[in-house]
Amino acid sequence: MTARPLALPPSAFATLLLIALMMGANHVAARVAFDHGVDVATAVTWRSAFTALAVGVLLAVQRVPLRLQPRHRRALPAIGVLVAVQSLWLYSAVARLPVALALLAFNTYPLWTALWARVLYRQRPERRVLVAMPVLLAGLALALDVFGAASGLGAAAQWGRIGAGVAFALGAGAVFGLALVWTQHEAGDLDGRVRTAGTMGIVAVLALAGAATQGGLHLPQAAAGWWGLVALTLLYGTAFTVMFTVLPRLGVVGNSAIMNVEPVFALALAWAILGQAIAPVQVAGALVVVATVVGLGLRRR
Repeated sequence: MTARPLALPPSAFATLLLIALMMGANHVAARVAFDHGVDVATAVTWRSAFTALAVGVLLAVQRVPLRLQPRHRRALPAIGVLVAVQSLWLYSAVARLPVALALLAFNTYPLWTALWARVLYRQRPERRVLVAMPVLLAGLALALDVFGAASGLGAAAQWGRIGAGVAFALGAGAVFGLALVWTQHEAGDLDGRVRTAGTMGIVAVLALAGAATQGGLHLPQAAAGWWGLVALTLLYGTAFTVMFTVLPRLGVVGNSAIMNVEPVFALALAWAILGQAIAPVQVAGALVVVATVVGLGLRRR
């Protein structure tokens, strides 16, 4: 018998929306930092190190056992590398595109997840996922204005402007989808707090190594940049800490589809804070993408 998804209590629903808001605000803050001298490696280093420290403190306070099975020890470094690449590429997209569009392109990761599960573990995608694919891609095409109609630039000029950012965002979605599939099959039974602390620690070390090859950390050159760097670090770290403390008590899965409204929050915040605006037809495409992803997340299991 197919189980129906459980209705969310108001407190759980509000918590999920708060996490989505903080995640969207994190990317807007990152764009502020990037506009004032911070580079991608520095932002990922600060964000990941703070999150690893915050979740590590949580593990100590809650006395969570840290015993790892041999396959966990093999899987965690690979997951850490994948998340590090995803983080660097997504922030690279945010640095080049309007924040909401970068997140929308990244939100194709459910399709990548289905693809990787098929390629690596021979899992056939659900019919609903196959039906959603063209709808999501059509919405993304509208949101990105791939033919340059809304901008008036034409397809060639529009892709010259957005091509690199879109490639980074789609690449981040592909890598994140692989990380999700690998996590589910190779480390799904590991405590989520332990997995997060370990993964974020690995990401911080890799990002710091990457920064070292580029002359070290690039810190902000103005007060606004410091505000952006501190805000993105606190927002990201707080969102993940809340996810692994409050949500388990509410009985809500951390990756609930409600949090996929993040691009909508990012769209509003980027308009209010950064002055980034997109055409009405792009807003319509954005809503199609968000609705499709949320629908996939809420499908019956």
